[in-house]
Amino acid sequence: MAVPKKKTSKAKSRSRRASNWTLSAPPRSMCPQCRRAKLPHVVCPNCGWYGGRQAIDVS
Repeated sequence: MAVPKKKTSKAKSRSRRASNWTLSAPPRSMCPQCRRAKLPHVVCPNCGWYGGRQAIDVS
């Protein structure tokens, strides 16, 4: 059975584990009403439209 020759340092093992915690940018979609970027499945913060209708009044 294989045995490691050297002890893995704390920095090496922690940096290897930390690579799984990286954050990615949230997805973006285009609002069909005002053509601005917005989060998918969320009311557009610019014009207030969602699902083909005016969901909230943005003044």
